[in-house]
Amino acid sequence: MTSRSAEEVLKPYPADVQALTNKARRMLLKSLAGAEETVDPSAAVLSYGYGPGYRGMVCTLILSKSGVKIGFVRGAELADPSGLLEGAGKTHKYVQLRTASDLNGPALKQLIKTARVAWQQRNG
Repeated sequence: MTSRSAEEVLKPYPADVQALTNKARRMLLKSLAGAEETVDPSAAVLSYGYGPGYRGMVCTLILSKSGVKIGFVRGAELADPSGLLEGAGKTHKYVQLRTASDLNGPALKQLIKTARVAWQQRNG
């Protein structure tokens, strides 16, 4: 499978999904200082983390025609006092982004910080 750029992954999605994804990308890279963005070669997923593969991953952006989700690696283990996390998975959870203003909430920023700290503790 050849590598793709984030722009290539975004291309088939509606303009509103592309715009929301690009805002989320900027916010995640700012919130996760020093993190790298990685493009999944076969799925519409961008990952953010501090090393190769799943072990280095903190969170992901999951794209669909109808929107964007921030997926949290081992999200079921994270403290989520605001109840933002969704999903039926026993390990992974996500936050559905509906508008760009969802990215500005203090609860989401705290959740991302909590995910980074959890990753540091796992990979200490």
